[in-house]
Amino acid sequence: MILYPAIDIADGQAVRLVRGDFTAKTVYGDDPLEAARAWVQAGARYLHVVDLDGARTGSPKSLHHLERITRELDVPVQYGGGLRSLPAVRDALRAGAARVILGTAAYNDVDFLDDVLAAFGERTTVSVDTRGGFVATAGWTETTQMPADAVIERLQSRGVRSFVFTDVDRDGMLEGPDLDAVRRVAAVVRGRFVYSGGIGRREDLEALAALRQVNLGGVIVGKALYEQRFSVAEGQAALDG
Repeated sequence: MILYPAIDIADGQAVRLVRGDFTAKTVYGDDPLEAARAWVQAGARYLHVVDLDGARTGSPKSLHHLERITRELDVPVQYGGGLRSLPAVRDALRAGAARVILGTAAYNDVDFLDDVLAAFGERTTVSVDTRGGFVATAGWTETTQMPADAVIERLQSRGVRSFVFTDVDRDGMLEGPDLDAVRRVAAVVRGRFVYSGGIGRREDLEALAALRQVNLGGVIVGKALYEQRFSVAEGQAALDG
């Protein structure tokens, strides 16, 4: 499994939210590139970058930051936030993203999802973000009545094989993952998925690794790294077992 340090961008800064609340924002750096550089220097093998402004408004706002990060740093980056049209997805890939993360539009626009999968297949990931077990959309500001497992099944029927699963209720809380929820998602996903939400200690990563789910490919960590609860190297070692 791979540890993915998270760089969430809002108003040009590297920030973290609590439970997806845009009013509960902590700024950890004035320059997303420098935040990314710090994680790479600490040993990160992959980066998870989210354009929060894009997620909330529906169109990318931070592609120039993505381009700076991918130009300066020699690690792959998965990028999401506001990618709701084929040109936006193409622009993110041209800016250097190794993988793009689709959210709201993947559920609301079947033709868009089919077009992206046809054009960029293996470089496409879909984010399944949940509150209370139901999928949240529009930058986590709206909660649907769609359960995560049903959504994953539907997306897989259209050809999606890569997911990011986020427990928004735990995001930024540092209280640990819901291991039962991870098991349920693992039982449904036929491809690969990355988990995000609530990681606060190395032991949380060890617990996820101990699940031994072959389709769990990595864990996204943000606040715990920024607050130095453990280092990138320590986190990766925990996932390595």
